[in-house]
Amino acid sequence: MEKGTEKVATVTPRTRPAYDVVAEKAEILRRYRGLLRSIRGQRTPEETRLIRKAFNIAVEAHKEQRRKTGEPYIYHPIAVARICAEEIGLGATSVAAALLHDTVEDTDLTLEDVKDLFGPTVATIIDGLTKI
Repeated sequence: MEKGTEKVATVTPRTRPAYDVVAEKAEILRRYRGLLRSIRGQRTPEETRLIRKAFNIAVEAHKEQRRKTGEPYIYHPIAVARICAEEIGLGATSVAAALLHDTVEDTDLTLEDVKDLFGPTVATIIDGLTKI
């Protein structure tokens, strides 16, 4: 380096990679339908509404979040809910709680909101999961 000159590091601001929003929405719906298929014979119309409501709230709550891989964060709660249904054999209430399990920790949704929207059982399950 010459006397009197300094090297200046140029820092380029991190830009968010472009995501195919249409493809991601289609994939989210595909995964949700797979979840519903995995518990088809085990749910009533009321339970389907409960799961759909939890799914819609979880999608909205996590819409701006991404995993370290760049995937939409909502893939994780859907996967957890599917494990609860397929591998553990849990019912609609637990599946709804699984879909919502990270909303209280990671978003503005509170445990009291969950209790108001889904009842005390879903709120209690989520509260327990956040302590693990």
